[in-house]
Amino acid sequence: MDMIHIRAVSPPDLTDEVVGLLSADPCVLNLIVQRDAARRPDGDAIACDVLTGAANDVLHRLRAVHLDRRGSLVIEPVDMAFSGAATEGGQRELGPLSRAPVWEQVEARIRSGGRYPPSFYLYLVIAGLIGSVGIVTNSQILIVGAMVVGPEYGAIVSVALGIDQRHRSMVRSGLAALGGGFLLTIVITFLFALLMRGFGLESEAFERGLRPVSNLINTPNFFSVAVATLAGIVGIVSLTEARTSALLGVFISVTTIPAAADVAVSAAFTSWADVRGSAIQLVVNILVLIVVGTTALKAQRAIWRRVRLRRDRERRLAEQT
Repeated sequence: MDMIHIRAVSPPDLTDEVVGLLSADPCVLNLIVQRDAARRPDGDAIACDVLTGAANDVLHRLRAVHLDRRGSLVIEPVDMAFSGAATEGGQRELGPLSRAPVWEQVEARIRSGGRYPPSFYLYLVIAGLIGSVGIVTNSQILIVGAMVVGPEYGAIVSVALGIDQRHRSMVRSGLAALGGGFLLTIVITFLFALLMRGFGLESEAFERGLRPVSNLINTPNFFSVAVATLAGIVGIVSLTEARTSALLGVFISVTTIPAAADVAVSAAFTSWADVRGSAIQLVVNILVLIVVGTTALKAQRAIWRRVRLRRDRERRLAEQT
């Protein structure tokens, strides 16, 4: 049974109103209230479980009374729950909304990927180096490995969320991390590729101009846009539904890290046409992912909003009859 656990600290003068809101909702279960039991902040401790489909409405009502500002509000996933009569009644009340995502959790997952500590740039550079080895050795396996290591999708989705919410600082920080990170990756990978060229470490086929991996990367076309579009849709859906396996598939579907690595390798081997093609591939993939991510977020919110409105309309009709 899908549900979340809410832990809250409420100031005493707000507790009765909060408990009234929670107890009136049939999708709120296991409500516990402990007066004057909380410290930092001081107040009354409140805990309950909420069916996932009703979580957005419940959290909206709690934030409307400023519980998150005057006290505290913590959301935790529930890994396992045994269903009872109360849960079944809540599920019937929700109908199709029982499968709705909890947007606070979705946004928290996206924001967690929108942090840019030094390790973000380290992973990006290492992914570029792995990609460069895959290019000069014509190894598709290493290219896939570089895609998995690269952390850039978190920054891309963070930019999309920032655009969706008109959060300019989130957009600026994400674009700055992408621009600075890829520039750093290209520079360091270029130096590494020069080293490989100087010592003659590239494969014999690559030296003779047989470069199937590089040619695939530096040739942007309709399929590049199509794959980036589909991957962007899957990425947002997997984030809303917390499907890690599907998200991993997105990482190994889009040509961002390989394109940056190929820019560096092609420049080191003075293949300027390939540099241009890979740079276009990199920019196109990032832009498509941002646009598709923003659109997919807006579309999912709109779809679930319509589902909720339809449920409310059906409930009103049932009450009238």
